[in-house]
Amino acid sequence: MSNPLLVFWSRLFATEPARRTPRWRVPMHTSRKASATIFLVMRRMRVPLIVLIVIFAITTLGLTLIPGQDTAGRPVKMGFFDAFYVMSYTASTIGFGEIPYPFTYNQRMWLTISIYLTVVGWAYAIGSLLALLQERGFRQALSLQHFMRKVERMREPFLLIVGYGRTGEVLARSLDALGRRFVVIDSDDGRIDDLDMASYRADVPGLVADAGDPGHLAVAGLDLPSCEGVVALTDDDEANLAVVQAAALLRPDLPVISRAVSPTMAERMRAFGTPTVVNPFDRFGDYLRIALRAPASYQLMTWLESGPGAPLPPRGLPLSDGHWVICGYGRFGREITEDLRAEGLDVTVVEPADVAEHHPDTIVGFGYEPDVLVRAGINRAAGFVAGTDNDTTNLSLIASARKANPSLFVAARQNKAASAPLFAAVEVDSLLVPADVVAHEVYALLSTPLLWRFLQEVPRREDAWAAAVIDRLTQLCGEHLQAVWKVRLTATEAPALQAWLAEGGARLGDLLRNPDDRDEPLHAVPLLLARATGVNDGTDIEVAPENDFVLAPADELLLVGWPSARRGLDATLLVDATREYVVHGRHVPSSWVWRKLTRRPA
Repeated sequence: MSNPLLVFWSRLFATEPARRTPRWRVPMHTSRKASATIFLVMRRMRVPLIVLIVIFAITTLGLTLIPGQDTAGRPVKMGFFDAFYVMSYTASTIGFGEIPYPFTYNQRMWLTISIYLTVVGWAYAIGSLLALLQERGFRQALSLQHFMRKVERMREPFLLIVGYGRTGEVLARSLDALGRRFVVIDSDDGRIDDLDMASYRADVPGLVADAGDPGHLAVAGLDLPSCEGVVALTDDDEANLAVVQAAALLRPDLPVISRAVSPTMAERMRAFGTPTVVNPFDRFGDYLRIALRAPASYQLMTWLESGPGAPLPPRGLPLSDGHWVICGYGRFGREITEDLRAEGLDVTVVEPADVAEHHPDTIVGFGYEPDVLVRAGINRAAGFVAGTDNDTTNLSLIASARKANPSLFVAARQNKAASAPLFAAVEVDSLLVPADVVAHEVYALLSTPLLWRFLQEVPRREDAWAAAVIDRLTQLCGEHLQAVWKVRLTATEAPALQAWLAEGGARLGDLLRNPDDRDEPLHAVPLLLARATGVNDGTDIEVAPENDFVLAPADELLLVGWPSARRGLDATLLVDATREYVVHGRHVPSSWVWRKLTRRPA
């Protein structure tokens, strides 16, 4: 059954055997939209086609009734086939000639009338077809059917991304760099047009639809076995909640990651299964606390979350305790205020009179007014946060605060991607771009779970430890982030190492040698090692293991390094001869023929 439309209908109406994961059906209105293209064409083109058929029938019949003359002058009538043949090339303006004999004046007069009739019929039919092609409903049905075919043809695992704004675009490019496939849904047709114009390695199916409709999620492949996860990244928390609900109820086995700004909405999402909810304001507050007390740890985390090719971000200086001024006490301002006060810092909030919450630590007014900032204590402040939802206002706040106190540590919120050059020009110390924070967080979750676990461990370590890891990374791999990958030392993925690991003395440093020259290390740095404990599916982890760490079968390693180092390590894991050279320094023939000729065992 190679027709995707037939596959869809067979899945829709097929009788499924009972199983734990419940099957569900696409709503009928979505099914009809996907398969109604041919029916819509036939319905709209019914009258024009009838007109053409009637014109052809009348003109063909006329040619058979009007007698002609043969070469001897005897009357002869044209057969139906010859008449239809003549009308076919006449109506299509090809004009082969007069058959089987030259036409009489009566036949030529009838043919002249037929020409004008067929021209009118063709004009009417073509005009109706062009009008149909311009109709929004027809184009939607056509694009939906084309989208379904592309999704059905995807054989490798893919992610379903809902929302292709700034966050979705950043995440999509990071996933594409990893070779991961994905399908996109967005309610804005302009964003889907941008997706079609983007230069991805593989074709990315995109659909303009409301993701809150479970039928659209079904068309996007939510019910396919190859769908490995759902990511809801729209700017509307309510829409993201609808996606989380649909995925949790219809495919409870799928992992779901969602963006949410409101803490209340995040709790509503967590009521449906165990989705991972990313709040950019909350994460930025946590990162700001890390940046203030451990700049190297913050530098390492932001670098690893940025994806392959990202340059090493600059490292700030630890900030001493002091007074902070926050302008903008919305959702973002509340999160930052709570995080800073949790660090034991003194915080003063500046808000306009119509939204200010009157308590002792609130100054009523606009932060870009000099007297308001003076009353807030800007002259003695150590830090300043411009956190409104308007970029021009935030830039004005930064300029006013810097003018009053040039030594401030400035954190700001950037709301629009177009404002990036302006915020780069003012050189803020810590910048929140909600779309980038969410994209980097989701990338860390999806690229490999070990990377996420490593990022959770970094804040618990000393800042000097993070600085040492950065130095090791830059010495071996440079100041641009290279490939991040995971290695499992199992019999399937590392068959050449099993005997060596079973001996009990396999050191990590011996494994990470260059297969071309074992005296040189691979350009790769191990960040995390996970080992199963065998108790309740638990695992023990070793962060940034040293070269003398002893490996065991089934260990999992998280590495960062050059792509060539990854290929070299793969050869060590799979090829016995390469393993012997890398681990023991022995040159062993890899083929059976050479082993026989040299009479050396494998």
